[in-house]
Amino acid sequence: MAKSTAKQSFVDPDRGPLFSVRSIIAVVLMLVGIAWIIFYYAAVRADPTAIPADKPGGPSFMGDMEKWNYVVGFGLFFLGLLISAHPSTPLGRGRGVVVGMLSCFILGLLWICTFYVLSGDNLPKVAIFNDLDQWNLVVGIAFMAVGFSFATRWE
Repeated sequence: MAKSTAKQSFVDPDRGPLFSVRSIIAVVLMLVGIAWIIFYYAAVRADPTAIPADKPGGPSFMGDMEKWNYVVGFGLFFLGLLISAHPSTPLGRGRGVVVGMLSCFILGLLWICTFYVLSGDNLPKVAIFNDLDQWNLVVGIAFMAVGFSFATRWE
């Protein structure tokens, strides 16, 4: 009977490491992007329906950036997704490429469909969608563009 070692490893010899510096950076960028958007929307953004008009709260530089905060937040999020498409990350190799690609395509489609379904009377009631208005289409298309970056890695 052969001796088996109880040593656990997060490295699959066929697929590579489960965690890499690149995958950790990707996750951190995505989380910072989401946190940036939520913090801007919840704490900094002035309520456009308030009478008299509110002044932006939170850090003054975020209040001065106004809607550019969404560019920063979504930009960090999409940059994290793009970094995760590298073969050294779990999403960048094997079945992860298909999962990343289809997830981005479906999320982009759902984002655009949700925007169109909610446009009209319901849009002002939905967080983030109400601030972005027609820029929701750019966010949906950006999800799909990141999906194409995963598609280029598919073998």
